[in-house]
Amino acid sequence: MKQTDGDVDAFLAGVQPVRRRADAAVLVDLVREVSGREPRLWGTIVGFGACHYRYPTGTEGDAPLLAFAPRKAATTVYLLDGVAAHADALSRLGPHTTGAGCLYLRSLEGVDLAVLRGVLERSLRWAVSGGGEGMALTATA
Repeated sequence: MKQTDGDVDAFLAGVQPVRRRADAAVLVDLVREVSGREPRLWGTIVGFGACHYRYPTGTEGDAPLLAFAPRKAATTVYLLDGVAAHADALSRLGPHTTGAGCLYLRSLEGVDLAVLRGVLERSLRWAVSGGGEGMALTATA
């Protein structure tokens, strides 16, 4: 994954449906506050900070420390430490679904933003501390 020079505001202005665009504005503010970093586009992903990762298999690459993508069906929040690390918090989050490392939010309505903040803070701490078993991370920005 690579950062692009795209304009985050212009990208978000085109997000559909309108509810997803409004949710994206809330998430930009939340993740900016949690991370202390400005948003950058990684293709169609809004990322904050950057890291280099390496799996024991030798696979490696670059990724944002925290990120989300406003998709048509749901907003995807990417968690480098995976969703299992947040099982307790996610039980209190509100409406969502998950994948291995993704949290899917159809709407922020009903989502406890304080719980989401805690999930993001924990994921960021994990990432900047170097990752864990199965993935080594080096924060680069």
